[in-house]
Amino acid sequence: MGGDLGLKMESILANDHRALLAWFARSNVLLAFDYDGTLAPIAPTPESARMRHSTRVLLARAARLYPCVIISGRALDDLTRRLRHIPAWYLFGNHGLEPPPAGAAAPTPAHAWALHLKKHLPPDPGLVIEDKRYSLTIHYRNVRDKRAAIDAINHAVSELPDARALAGAEAVSLLPRGGGDKGVALQQASRWFACDSAIYVGDDATDEDAFTSKYPERLLTIRVGHTEESRASYHLDRQEDIDVLLGILVELRNGESVTSRRRGMAVR
Repeated sequence: MGGDLGLKMESILANDHRALLAWFARSNVLLAFDYDGTLAPIAPTPESARMRHSTRVLLARAARLYPCVIISGRALDDLTRRLRHIPAWYLFGNHGLEPPPAGAAAPTPAHAWALHLKKHLPPDPGLVIEDKRYSLTIHYRNVRDKRAAIDAINHAVSELPDARALAGAEAVSLLPRGGGDKGVALQQASRWFACDSAIYVGDDATDEDAFTSKYPERLLTIRVGHTEESRASYHLDRQEDIDVLLGILVELRNGESVTSRRRGMAVR
């Protein structure tokens, strides 16, 4: 149920779409969320991003009612700390690259990319290179001349042929070409937990791989913020609306236990 580029995304919270949410809630559905900009508001620095208490409470309730995974660009140990006491079924870090498959080779060239960027990007204190071992993110939120920063980033990244660049919220993430991504992670989680449908919520270009995933076939994709450049089917007007969506999902599944679902009692 992915969206078509150029078609207007409607708000998933519109009354007309409550029946759609109810259908997914009754199905054998996986809930999957990005973290920054989705579960947590975008913050001035990566370290300062935190979920609101209300979101934390609602996410914990949802994770007790549904198979629930978080697929984030953050390093896995960082993500794990931020989701302490949330009973999520699985956490993916580094856009799905972490944890790496058993027996996988050495980490991606993120450290080498960081060294290259430090040499070729201007020494602006507002330009932060975050080396996450499996991926890398260049933050330019606190740079005064953002246009010049973007031009410098694009030029430096163009000299890294093995890096795939994904534009985010005043940041650029680098992943290895041909490697994993959020779409692959979503497919893995759907198979692991035997879910034949999924709801994925994200907020920027790093989530497009999940928005365009071909599996599971019954996929409801929701973008935080409206843009005609996204393949998501629906949107939330603002990040705060994640609480409304979580509240609806909890209400729709209220009273059904995870144990009963595991025994095959979900309505399909």
